[in-house]
Order: sequence, then C-alpha cells, then structure tokens
Amino acid sequence: MKILGLNAYHGDSSACIIVGGELLAAVEEERFTRIKHWAGFPKQSIKYCLQEAGVTIEQIDHIAINRNPKANLMKKALFAFSKRPSLNMVTDRLKNAAKIRDIREIIGQEFGVNDNRIRAQVHNVEHHIAHLASSFLVSPFEEAAVVSIDGFGDFVGTMWGLGAGDNIEVKERMFFPHSLGLFYLAFTQYLGFFNHGDEYKVMGMAAYGKPEFMDELRLIVKSVEDGGFELDLDYFIHHSEGVTMSWDDGMPKMGSVFSGKTEQLLGPARTNGSELDDRHKNIAASLQKRYEEVFFEILNHVYEETKMPSLALAGGCAMNSLANGKIFDNTPFKDVYIQPAAGDAGGSIGAAYYVWTQVLGNKRSFVLQRPYLGPEYGIDEFEDIIKSYQPEIDQALCEVKKCDEQLELCRETAKFISEGKVVGWFQGRMEWGARALGNRSILCDPRRPDMKDIMNLKIKRRESFRPFAPSILLEKVGEYFEQRYPDPFMMKVYRIRPDRRAEIPAVTHVDGTGRLQTVRRKDNPLYWQLIKEFEALTGVPVLLNTSFNENEPMVCAPQEALDCFLRTKMDVLALGGFFIQRRKNE
Repeated sequence: MKILGLNAYHGDSSACIIVGGELLAAVEEERFTRIKHWAGFPKQSIKYCLQEAGVTIEQIDHIAINRNPKANLMKKALFAFSKRPSLNMVTDRLKNAAKIRDIREIIGQEFGVNDNRIRAQVHNVEHHIAHLASSFLVSPFEEAAVVSIDGFGDFVGTMWGLGAGDNIEVKERMFFPHSLGLFYLAFTQYLGFFNHGDEYKVMGMAAYGKPEFMDELRLIVKSVEDGGFELDLDYFIHHSEGVTMSWDDGMPKMGSVFSGKTEQLLGPARTNGSELDDRHKNIAASLQKRYEEVFFEILNHVYEETKMPSLALAGGCAMNSLANGKIFDNTPFKDVYIQPAAGDAGGSIGAAYYVWTQVLGNKRSFVLQRPYLGPEYGIDEFEDIIKSYQPEIDQALCEVKKCDEQLELCRETAKFISEGKVVGWFQGRMEWGARALGNRSILCDPRRPDMKDIMNLKIKRRESFRPFAPSILLEKVGEYFEQRYPDPFMMKVYRIRPDRRAEIPAVTHVDGTGRLQTVRRKDNPLYWQLIKEFEALTGVPVLLNTSFNENEPMVCAPQEALDCFLRTKMDVLALGGFFIQRRKNE
C-alpha cells in the first residue's frame, strides 16, 4: 500500500510517501525551489518521494492532503452571514479551496499523466486533524493527549483530543477568528518582521526585554474558562476587512493583521529595518510571556480532561521552542513528543498516516525517531561535482582532500572546529523539518565567546539577538542542561547549568538558555562520532550547530553547499568524504 501525503497551496509546501506503513521519504518544496517557505504545488517534492520509493504516480494507491474545504461548513456559513467579510477575502479563499478540490487534475497536468491513469483515491483530511496525526501517529506513545495550535486551517485555530492506539478522537475545536498563532503573528508584524515565519526572530529578541506590557496584552487576548481564550477583535482586521494572502508558487505573503487600535494602545508600529529600541524588546518579552500564559492554560485544561501523562504537540505554535522548553515546569505532563516539522509542512505526514490508520484501518508501527528523510548523494556524485567546480575552487584558493575513513573524517573535522574554523558539514540524507540536525549543518566551536560574531560576519549576516544552538551527546545532556529530557529535533529551549555557561558561551543565550539538540549514536552515528572526537580534543561534548545556508533555504544538493561555501567566508567544507579547505595564505 503506497500513500502520498501532501501539503499544497500553503506555506511550507511538502510531500511524503508511506509504503506498507513505513515513512520512506519526506521533504519541503523550498529545498528544491530555493525560496523560503515556498507555497504552491510541491511537484519536485513529489518527484523525489516517488523516486525514493521506486514507484510512479500511477502506482500510488492513495493521495492524502492536509486540507478539507468541506470541513466546518456550518461555522463558515454562520460567520459569513453575521460578519459579512469582504468580497476579496471570500474570493481568495474560494480560489485556494478550488485548487485543493482539483488536486487529482493538477497532479495529472504536472506529471503529464491522463487523469484516468491515476488510480489513487484522494482524501481531504481536515487541517488540524492532520496536525494531530502528524505528531501522535508517529510518536512512541500508545496513548497521549494531542494538541494542535497554529494560525488557521479549515476555519480552526486550536484543536485538542485523545490519541489511543491507532485512533485520534477530537474533543474540542476553537474556531476562527480566535487564534493564538494569529495573535503572535500580529505582534511579529507590529515589531517590523513581515516575512512568513519571522516569529522565531521575536522569540530570540524576547530575552533582551522585560515584560512591561502584560496589562495591555491581557486586554488583547483574554483567558476564559476551561482553558479557552478570546481575542479582542478590535485590535485585529482579519475577521472584518480580511488579510491579503499569496500562496501561489513563491514565498507566502500576508498583509498586516493588527488594526490601528493596537498602535493607539502601544504606540507606533516599528517599520522594517528601523532601529530596535527597548520598547520593542519589552513588547517582544511581553508577547512571549502572554503567549506562554495562554499556552499553558490550554495544556493544563487538556491534561485535566484527559489525565494523560504524555503529550503529542503539533501546529505552527509547536515551533515556539521557548514555550516548549517550559512545559514540564508549568504542566503535569511527563513526556512530550513534537516531530521536527511540526508546522504546516508536517501536515503531509499527518494526512498520510491518518489515511493509513483511520481510513484504511491499519495498525501504526512506525515511530519517527530519525529526521533524515531527504535526498542523499554518493561518492561518485561528489567527485563529479567537485571536478565540475574545480576552476571556481582554484580561483578561491582552496584545496581538496579526500578522507577514506569516517573516523579520519570526524577527527580532522573536530580538529578544524577546535582551531576556531567555521565548517560546512554536508553528509547523508537531508533533514526533515526546519532545523539542521547534523547532516546539513554549519559547525563551530561553542567555547569561543566571539564565535557568534564570527559566524555573522563570515556567513549568516543576521540579527545579533538571534542565538545559535548546541548539539550535545545524549549521554552528557544532564552535565550541561538543567533539564535532562532528550530532544533530538531541537524543538525545546532549556536552561544551561550556570556552572557550564562560561564553558560554552557561543551557544548560551543572554538569558542563560540554549535550544537543545541531543545526539544519540543510534540515530546519527557519524555526527555522534564527530562530537565525540571534539570532546576528545577539548573535553567539551558540544558543538555549535546552525543550518547550512546563507539567507536561503537549507542546502539540499552538493552544488548548493559548494555555492554557499564559495560565496561566503566559510573555512572548510566537509562534503561527504571530501574536504575543501581555504589555503592558509588566503
């Protein structure tokens, strides 16, 4: 049984393929188009998934998509009748929904196949149900509370329920126009960050401010009984005027969500590129704190209703690693699972596994423990690419060296890092999700206080308030972090032990935290060995790990890694078993 899962015509378009219940491949379309958060039809992702499974589109049995235009129709109709939304808002939504309904025809057109040759049955899975499934149905839990929180999907902003065995039972939905994700988006825009997915910048900035605007933000998002909340809609325009959206073959774009009343309450919004002052930082800190208050109210209500010690969390808000790292301190949950593409990209996995279990009645047997589900390249491909780039490599005054043994590769790389060099690390299959997890990473020495500045000067050129993350050997996590709970997907921020912060300053944020990635030998033997070799040289089982890119999607193919290396001031590129190193006299 072959199931193709899709997130299409939405931000972070993606595809995955399940064969016999096993997830063989999953990838975001942005990795191929080279446009961040690319929205549209994920043709190249589908093509890769089919190749990985060794099948054609005609051989797919089921196609699952994480949108259902027919979901919650009564709620939509009542809203339209009572609020009379703008014609443009209604037209945009109808056009997008039409593409979802015509997905079989679109697949046929894109792959040059007549519709009647596509035997797959198409399944539309409600957006938040796909989110819940994307976490619980690939989690290690037999039973768990399941929660999805994001902006909106199929007229819902929050959904929670109970996962047991192979089934998910939805207990409650919170409908448009009330959304915790949209609350965070509105103030991300207010603070001058309008690109899709910029919320993580505000999270980084929050550590530099004080939550002095809590009274104001508690007016804007109000807590209600039983773990609910309501937005004061006077501070937003999404429900009345509508918000311009673009989801077609490019970076998603969304118009302003906050109203003029927000500026009356808090002062003028920051314009993009203007200086960040203390007021902006304090609003960011207040935003994060108010988000966390409501987030934990939701989770505590869900726990009281389910009494489940385990939580499977999904939706765009599950990418808020600051809040995720505080779940154990603020709720009774004992175990938490968040898959590495918790946002909309992960909906392709959720839709596919929902069909596998809930529609087709199969047992779940796959647990997503290793995030390496993307393209991989062999030594012959590396050799051919290096040969084709030889003129550019020579012009950049670089030399190429081949390592025949993986242990040698790890020891040499660890030595480079210990000497303060910035190393591009391109190995194995590409990661699934937003985080670089040791296969498409840029790696540095966490012991150097100036390494953050060096990284931004040589490669990243990003805001100074954004932190870099630590990768640590799983068996050493308790020695460096106050929380011992593992996180292989870098989805939680934990406090670094005070006595260790001076030892790893490059990955210690201003508030004493780090966005943790635990590395287990079984999951990624090569990356584990590299960190082990760095520990042998320095006594520190930690590396600074950031995504292999320069203001673009994470590199996917070797050509992109070489291009990034050559146009930046990266010192060394470990491309498979090859080192490309800048000469010392450069």
